[in-house]
Amino acid sequence: MSQALPDDAPPIHDLIGIGFGPSNVAMAIALSEHNARVGRQEAVTAHFLERQPRFGWHRGMLIDDATMQVSFLKDLVTLRNPASEFSFLSYLQSKGRLIDFVNHKNLFPLRIEFHDYLEWAAVKVDDMVSYGHEVVAVRPVVRDGVVEYLDVTARTGSSSEPVVYRARNLVIGTGLRPQMPEGVARTDRIWHNSELLERVDGLDGTEPSRFVVVGAGQSAAENVAFLHRRFPQAEVCAVFTRYGYSPADDSGFANRIFDPAAVDDYFTAPDEIKRKLMDYHGNTNYSVVDIELIDDLYRRMYQEKVLGTERLRMFNVSRLTDVTEAPDTVHTAVESLVTGEKTPLDADVVIYATGYRPADALGLLGEVKGYCHRDEAGRPRVERDYRVTTAPELRCGIYLQGGTEHTHGITSSLLSNIAIRVGEILESVVDRGREPATDQIRHAVDEISSSL
Repeated sequence: MSQALPDDAPPIHDLIGIGFGPSNVAMAIALSEHNARVGRQEAVTAHFLERQPRFGWHRGMLIDDATMQVSFLKDLVTLRNPASEFSFLSYLQSKGRLIDFVNHKNLFPLRIEFHDYLEWAAVKVDDMVSYGHEVVAVRPVVRDGVVEYLDVTARTGSSSEPVVYRARNLVIGTGLRPQMPEGVARTDRIWHNSELLERVDGLDGTEPSRFVVVGAGQSAAENVAFLHRRFPQAEVCAVFTRYGYSPADDSGFANRIFDPAAVDDYFTAPDEIKRKLMDYHGNTNYSVVDIELIDDLYRRMYQEKVLGTERLRMFNVSRLTDVTEAPDTVHTAVESLVTGEKTPLDADVVIYATGYRPADALGLLGEVKGYCHRDEAGRPRVERDYRVTTAPELRCGIYLQGGTEHTHGITSSLLSNIAIRVGEILESVVDRGREPATDQIRHAVDEISSSL
């Protein structure tokens, strides 16, 4: 797939990846393994651009006792290549913990351990990534009315001169963005749970008396448990609209919604069935909590009632309103959804565990967005191979790692299907990379036929 270039042209990569989170780390691994199997002429040239100075994935929520909610076998590679040297088991072997992990008899490693695995894997392919490179523009390279390449411009902190990378394909893996309620901004006393650990470290030397945590999902419950343990003199108030935390359904049959085959089912299903599948199985991932954590919090709350020292308070069927920050506190009110009654509740810190939203997958594309097709709701039209449907004059492929829940189902933003997904994208890049030569031959044949 290589090509001779004029001296003044930038090098052409078969693939440029935007972002280097778990999805694009898995993509880099798949490329590395592919290139190791094939000859030089069939190798796929690729590079990834990441605005962070180093690899990091939800660092603010690496609570020391928090565990993953997905099996270690759903790592970056195993479901695609069980013999891969990049697997979680290979990581454990390299750290001298393989036997210890096996004896632990647990499918779900500590989250901080899995993050260390991701960092370990990222280092093994770091020749393919430029950290500290923020993508600021994507521009089409047009020849004879056809977009042959895309120029990706990145800005670095160390240089005022932007760097331009030319690509035949883009793989966009820009991840998720913290979501706050409308009208609420993050401040020194109003946080999103994604920044928990960093913000908590900033409280050292102080003695907060009350935290308020908004939300009913896993992250909210983890925040409540962590703060209750970390600040033994402080009151921790949980506010949520439900009656109580709902347990996650991780049973064997329900978990089949994360199977690779489920992506095919979802993709081909009518819109009505897509909606039903999301409604039926949202409790495998959205606004649900591991039952062990639910039981632990209930135990703590009941024990405090028995002892008469109630620091853990639950405001259910309620919402937080009238949030106003003062110099040394946050004034709020808890409104009952049943009676409408408001209870004043001042806090040192308010934490919103209100989830994430997908980054605008096409937001960086500039005028290239005009070539991308959207559905009636304004969402990108995405083909089964995760390639955005585009106008025929755009020869380049634009692939999405995330932001495809509407087309590919619940696994779009989760770890469960990463290994399979990157294999499918790579296969598409390789197969479609052969198409231009075929098109050229067909065009030449057409010209010859027309001249006869």
